[in-house]
Amino acid sequence: MAKMEAKTSLLDNMIGVGDMVLLEPLNEDTFINNLKKRFDHNEIYTYIGSVVISLNPYRSLPIYSPEKVEEYRNRNFYELSPHIFALSDEAYRSLRDQDKDQCILITGESGAGKTEASKLVMSYVAAVCGKGAEVNQVKEQLLQSNPVLEAFGNAKTVKNDNSSRFGKYMDIEFDFKGDPLGGVISNYLLEKSRVVKQPRGERNFHIFYQILSGGSEDLLCKLKLERDFSRYNYLGLDSARVNGVDDAANFRTVRNAMQIVGFMDHETQSVFEVVAAVLKLGNIEFKPESRVNGLDESKIKDKNELKEICELTGIDQSVLERAFSFRTVEAKQEKVSTTLNVAQAYYARDALAKNLYSRLFSWLVTRINESIKAQTKVRKKVMGVLDIYGFEIFEDGENSFEQFIINYCNEKLQQIFIELTLKEEQEEYIREGIEWTHIEYFNNAIICDLIENNQTGILAMLDEECLRPGTVTDDTFLEKLNQICATHQHFESRMSKCSRFLNDTSLPHCCFRIQHYAGKVMYQVEGFVDKNNDLLYRDLSQAMWKANHSLIKDLFPEGNPAKINLKRPPTAGSQFKASVATLMKNLQTKNPNYIRCIKPNDKKAAHIFNDALVCHQVRYLGLLENVRVRRAGYAFRQPYEPCLERYKMLCKQTWPHWGGPARDGVEVLFNDLEIPEEEYSFGRSKIFIRNPRTLFKLEDLRKQRLEDLATLIQKIYRGWKCRTHFLLMKKSQIVIASWYRRYAQQKKYQKIKSSAIIVQSYIRGWKARKLLRELKHQKRCNKAVTTIAAYWHGTQVRREYRKFFRANAGRKISEFILQKIIQKYFLEMKNKMPSLSPVDKNWPARPYLFLDSTHNELKRIFHLWRCKKYRDQFTDQQKLVYEEKLEASELFKDKKALYPASVGQPFQGAYLEISKNPKYKKLKDAVDEKIIIAEVVNKINRANGKATSRIFLLTNSNVLLADQKSGNIKSEVPLGDVTKVSMSSQNDGFFAVHLKEGSGAAGKGDFLFSSDHLIEMATKLYRTTLTQTKQKLNIEISDEFLVQFRQDKVCVKFIQGNQRNGNVPTCKRKNNRLLEVAVP
Repeated sequence: MAKMEAKTSLLDNMIGVGDMVLLEPLNEDTFINNLKKRFDHNEIYTYIGSVVISLNPYRSLPIYSPEKVEEYRNRNFYELSPHIFALSDEAYRSLRDQDKDQCILITGESGAGKTEASKLVMSYVAAVCGKGAEVNQVKEQLLQSNPVLEAFGNAKTVKNDNSSRFGKYMDIEFDFKGDPLGGVISNYLLEKSRVVKQPRGERNFHIFYQILSGGSEDLLCKLKLERDFSRYNYLGLDSARVNGVDDAANFRTVRNAMQIVGFMDHETQSVFEVVAAVLKLGNIEFKPESRVNGLDESKIKDKNELKEICELTGIDQSVLERAFSFRTVEAKQEKVSTTLNVAQAYYARDALAKNLYSRLFSWLVTRINESIKAQTKVRKKVMGVLDIYGFEIFEDGENSFEQFIINYCNEKLQQIFIELTLKEEQEEYIREGIEWTHIEYFNNAIICDLIENNQTGILAMLDEECLRPGTVTDDTFLEKLNQICATHQHFESRMSKCSRFLNDTSLPHCCFRIQHYAGKVMYQVEGFVDKNNDLLYRDLSQAMWKANHSLIKDLFPEGNPAKINLKRPPTAGSQFKASVATLMKNLQTKNPNYIRCIKPNDKKAAHIFNDALVCHQVRYLGLLENVRVRRAGYAFRQPYEPCLERYKMLCKQTWPHWGGPARDGVEVLFNDLEIPEEEYSFGRSKIFIRNPRTLFKLEDLRKQRLEDLATLIQKIYRGWKCRTHFLLMKKSQIVIASWYRRYAQQKKYQKIKSSAIIVQSYIRGWKARKLLRELKHQKRCNKAVTTIAAYWHGTQVRREYRKFFRANAGRKISEFILQKIIQKYFLEMKNKMPSLSPVDKNWPARPYLFLDSTHNELKRIFHLWRCKKYRDQFTDQQKLVYEEKLEASELFKDKKALYPASVGQPFQGAYLEISKNPKYKKLKDAVDEKIIIAEVVNKINRANGKATSRIFLLTNSNVLLADQKSGNIKSEVPLGDVTKVSMSSQNDGFFAVHLKEGSGAAGKGDFLFSSDHLIEMATKLYRTTLTQTKQKLNIEISDEFLVQFRQDKVCVKFIQGNQRNGNVPTCKRKNNRLLEVAVP
């Protein structure tokens, strides 16, 4: 919906005139009234061709949202209402698509919104260019450089709470896709005099107040600062606090921005230390002292501040103190040291503070450039953004050297603006094949020459006066101006030889006046020489270079004694002139785009438009001159396609569709409208309209035609609506009639149907009752016949069977008695049933002999049933135990004398708690599998038959023997290598484990063990081997069997004998072939 409602042309729903080129009539009053009318309707942007005029609304407007960015993205410049985004998009697309380097020049006086305009341009470009982690980082660094430079270069002035006190030019570099790669910032003429003195109602630079308000206690302690602003002489107290400005929050923003840009922590700390040193320099005060030679010298009153400064900067206190008291002048091979009086000492202090802060600011710009510069060396496209002070005229006449330099820069910008605008117009005329006519305009080159001429220019004479030996004052400089420039038509002075100014009381004797392109400006000559000299005593430079502070040392390279240069440093005027020349050269290589910022009032309040103030700014910005230059040839031009699309409804031949070329359609349209041929010209791709009245005539005709077309559309719509309504009513009437006829027929049918049903029901009732009577009569007849037949058949049977009754009576009685006896037997058995225990052998006696087989079968069935009930109560663990007991019964019952004693003993398996006993931790870590048996057994020595204790472990796949004391594993036998287990039939615990011949575990032969849990161990070994190998383990029970000991086969023989050690069996080796086991 938003895009559907958007304007499709600059001329749609226009408030006032959106482009001043179309203003008719053109004069100063109509120009101001048009700006005011648009300002009152929140239209703060107006065009002069491709130039954007921006009025500061002093409030937030909902015209910078992401939706607004998308609305202006990739749209024609004149397609939508005037906006700074339109100019930004035009510049960005020209750079990206046409490979043209761009520059955006933002000018206007303090408080007009230049800084905000530059931020909007950068934010728009950042929003519409590419995305990606690296690109986003570059965009973030470019945007975050603004808060840093604003903190150190902006201040609160009477006109603006965030006034830029320096000129900034940023080149943003892009790759071939239009993605930002980096940037380069240049700064011009920082107002460093503000460091030591501020006009009433103004503040020093923001950073001083931000550190004191937002710095932590720890940081302030390190910087030796206090929060109280009144403690520092360089901070004006009448405007220390600004409404709506949170210095503490801004300080956090600045620190975060410095981190994003790439400042290291120690660099940030060094910068704050320099700022603190500048603040504390203002607290140094001097007192006069007389020397014996009669000369005055100065001394520092309180050396505590000096001491803290030296601690911050790492300078020897005596060196800095001497630099404030003496000045050394060097000439060739001679050095002359002179004392400084109090006034000179204060001058030296302030000069040091200004130079220290100015050089810190320049270092910050250089450091930011190092972080944001493009890292790749591919060919780059460049968009420059110039945010520089506008033309300055102080009404009270306090225009000094700073205003002179600023106005000189604006003269150069005006010159290049006129040149580039005319060049652009001429190029478009040539490109479109339109004849170029010379345009009369004011060329301000003569004013620029008056200021910058190398021989007779004001800056050249000021430099010459500063370098001249002897007494040099501002008055001598003015005298020289009067001699050289007296005849110049744009220079005025009462002390000149030109008689027309001798009696001009509006021009004081200590002033001169220059007629700039924007009007006359009177400059007070006082301070010109000192400000141009910008002199810092060499003693102070050398003292700064000797500092142990790396940053301060880098700021004063000229202080190095090894690099002493007796040549006088360049003056402030010559430096600025060179910077402006470089800037102009840079701008001439780029396609210019202009934003002229105007502030509507001096109160910084919304909804107030001061006509006189705006008129003053319009004059010195030369906006009327811009309009005249733009419309000197043709006031309006437009491509043929959108022109024909916009005005085609004015001609029957072009409405609603034109089938031929757009140019032919426009020609047919203009001929049909009888527009004079001298009012327009046809270019190769555009129609050029000379007078705005012609364009407004077209717009009026279009508006009237649109009203006629709207009427026609309304008429057709109303006819269609009425016709549609009639057809709908007709269709509805047919539907209603058909439904009514259907309803009436249904009612008639229902009435006939109900009557028929009633008649049918009466008839069916009569027929049913008749049939019922007939059926009842038939039923009674059938019943009577059946009764008679039954009685007859009964009589016949009784008569036939009476003779057989006595012969069958005995058998019937016998069967009846037997049935009663069996019934009594089962009822008695029900009450005499034994318990459900499977081991209960009680069973009732049989009452009759003939029931013997039945009685035994019933006993067997009952026993099976209660066994099943008993088994159903077992858990899985109990089932496993009984399975093992059952397995043991099958293996050893009636075979091994030891078996009956093991029946009542539960099979526990883990007799050693290996997991809980720390003694067996090593053994537990060595065994990864589940342990089925853990038992201490006696291993019979193969040589002598003596027993040794070993830990016997059975796992799912191995048999392990471990030392009982240390827990070390002695032997490990896989279950697949176990072939047979042998034991005697007597009441002993000896058993032999036979191993497969040739296996790794059978090297020393078979194992012979003695255990108290033989039955359990043999059973579990049998079951585990069966599970693991799927083969039954051979269990041999014999009182004499063979055992393989190494290479010998030894016979193990069990004999009966008396034991000395009670009932414990003993084993004894008789010879190499016999081992006897004596069993009690």
